[in-house]
Amino acid sequence: MPAESVVGLQIETTVTSETARVEDRVRARVTRDVKVDDQVAIPAGSRVEGSITLVDRGGKFKEAARLGIRFHTVVLADSTRLTLNTETVFRDGLPPSAESTAKVGGAAVGGAILGAILGGTRGAVVGGTVGAAGGAVAVATGDRSAATLPAGSTLTVRLTSPVTVTVEK
Repeated sequence: MPAESVVGLQIETTVTSETARVEDRVRARVTRDVKVDDQVAIPAGSRVEGSITLVDRGGKFKEAARLGIRFHTVVLADSTRLTLNTETVFRDGLPPSAESTAKVGGAAVGGAILGAILGGTRGAVVGGTVGAAGGAVAVATGDRSAATLPAGSTLTVRLTSPVTVTVEK
């Protein structure tokens, strides 16, 4: 199979930036026959093995979590193992900045309103400051938005080098 060929895969187990470690194994199945010159080179259902190449858990205020996965082996039905090299597939979590800003801002507004009710203008300023601080604490103690590739997810990977497959005629 030439470099630049694409292979459709379905992930077998969930991978998440919250628990993954670099070099953890990732397993998938080929979703459709990969053909070369009208002959099946890799049949659908073949197992593909890869590994985690990047884990960035991200931050709670600005940085999004990120996962990198690269596949390196195809296991055919007869247990033949073929080496392949794919481009790294990246998955990003949601950037936390919008959610964090909303939590901090909402808490500041709520604190200002409550402060104004209880203590007038001075109470509004104090309440807004306390509310913003409380919102920041809520964000800092809350969960990050993990980068996740759930079991059953489908993706397409591109080969970075040719793969030699012997096909019976």
